[in-house]
Amino acid sequence: MILSIVLLLVGFVILIFGADKLVEAASALAANFGIPNIVIGLTVVAFGTSAPELVVNVFAAVNNSPEMVMGNVLGSNIFNVLAILGVSSVIYPLAVKSNTTWIEIPLAFLAALLVLIVASDQLLDKMPDDLITRSEGIVMLLFFAVFLAYNIIVSKSPGQKPESIEIPKYSSAQSLLWIIVGLTGLVLGGKLIVDNAVSIASTLGIPERVIGLTIVSIGTSLPELATSIAAVRKKKVDIAIGNVVGSNIFNIFFILGVSSTILPITIQPENFRDIWMNIIAGLLLFVFIFTGKERKLERWEGVIFLVLYTAYVTSLVMDSL
Repeated sequence: MILSIVLLLVGFVILIFGADKLVEAASALAANFGIPNIVIGLTVVAFGTSAPELVVNVFAAVNNSPEMVMGNVLGSNIFNVLAILGVSSVIYPLAVKSNTTWIEIPLAFLAALLVLIVASDQLLDKMPDDLITRSEGIVMLLFFAVFLAYNIIVSKSPGQKPESIEIPKYSSAQSLLWIIVGLTGLVLGGKLIVDNAVSIASTLGIPERVIGLTIVSIGTSLPELATSIAAVRKKKVDIAIGNVVGSNIFNIFFILGVSSTILPITIQPENFRDIWMNIIAGLLLFVFIFTGKERKLERWEGVIFLVLYTAYVTSLVMDSL
């Protein structure tokens, strides 16, 4: 048991280190080939920050652990909105620019609703089981492709200020070496996390879903947490909220899409509470942003987020005991 906990923590360290090095090296390699910074930011960097969730979910899908798959995706999205934006907005109120307000926040909410729709086979189609199928996973990936194309088009529109990103100076050979190191870290860290999370759940008699919704999802969301807090401390509040909203769209359209394409995901009755919690978090963000005089997430709204997240996690733990 103690060994599993240690290996789980080691897995998180290796996973996040691997994702960080992969982003640095891939960005440097892309820059060496003359790819514009804005394209690097919207592809390499965006994929890199979601790499921990992706790798963990791929291993969970291959290991036939659908509860871990759903727990990690939904748990990450709930943590992103209620905890990360909660903490960030308490530090400094978060203002958003128009395209994030009018397009990406509603899209993140619609993505949360999409999960409910594709998971409700018994209700909508009178099927014997609730299942996210491979075809539904492919549809999610098509949505993701459209979202990625939209981001690239918006970034190139007149008057749009590109977000500056720091790209290390690596030679192509160094970049390839660090890409290999980063990918190795992702694979090794992801396997350690999934194997030991399942082991801990089995030993304690806690459902894999709860482990995925709490420990695993929080651990894989650490890059988003670090990025958002750093951005808020520098008063770059739009980056903080854009980072979270973009990550949530990535998690559903891309990561859940890839996971369900690998393995159709069986939805348990307990999963619907988490699906609804994800919808409520997205709806609250939508309402808070659109109801004020300015497009801001205020400190008191951040406190509500944190209280709601604390209550949700507490209920998960109490129900599993």
